[in-house]
Amino acid sequence: MKSIVLLLLMTTYGIGSVIKIAVAANVSYAMEELIKEFHKQHPNVKVKVTLGSSGKLTAQIYHGAPFDIFLSADMKYPAYLYKSAMAITKPRVYAQGSLAYLTRLKIDWSQGAHVLENRMIKKIALANPKTAPYGKAAVEVMKNSKLYEKVSSKFIYAESVSQTVVYTLSAADIGFVAKSSLYSPKMAQYKKGVNWVDVNTSRYTPIAQGIVILKGGKSNKDVRVFYDFIFSKEAQNILYAYGYRLP
Repeated sequence: MKSIVLLLLMTTYGIGSVIKIAVAANVSYAMEELIKEFHKQHPNVKVKVTLGSSGKLTAQIYHGAPFDIFLSADMKYPAYLYKSAMAITKPRVYAQGSLAYLTRLKIDWSQGAHVLENRMIKKIALANPKTAPYGKAAVEVMKNSKLYEKVSSKFIYAESVSQTVVYTLSAADIGFVAKSSLYSPKMAQYKKGVNWVDVNTSRYTPIAQGIVILKGGKSNKDVRVFYDFIFSKEAQNILYAYGYRLP
């Protein structure tokens, strides 16, 4: 009997737990590598990821979606969930996101933001500023550059900043994308200084990205393990390699 009980305990331990994470779309490009690194240390813990815009994920969490951790594209949404008692940890910055311009056209980047006025630019892709922090930052760039009213008729709105990349490469002439997306192996053909450049960081408020543990993850010890991992040297190096600035 003792041997059977021991076997059951060993089997249960070997299976590990499942962590359900809601992840802002811009982090999707680094997430695969982050999970791979996490599994080196915790091979028996399964990580399930749901991607979306920070605003839509917040709405899902508020209405009962069973997530354990939320990695947001800004601090506003995790702060709201903490204030609403949907999160059990205070929002903490895990990285700062950056914007980049992306295009398939031959562009004179010396014009800075004013490239958006170019006659070749008929459609500009950006994430929905009402739900996506990167979209809000893009609008801020154009308003601070005195361009918003001049170019707003060209806008094509994507649901998330990852969808903005798709729109930019299919339906638009230029797009405001997360710099992190450009470090994906799938984007290797698009070169810095040719197809993309950084957006002047003085034109928008730094995109401080926040993480919280949600009340659904309170009883799962591996949730805290993954949360702590995000701030480890290994995870922070991965985020840096994907174009994020570190907190």
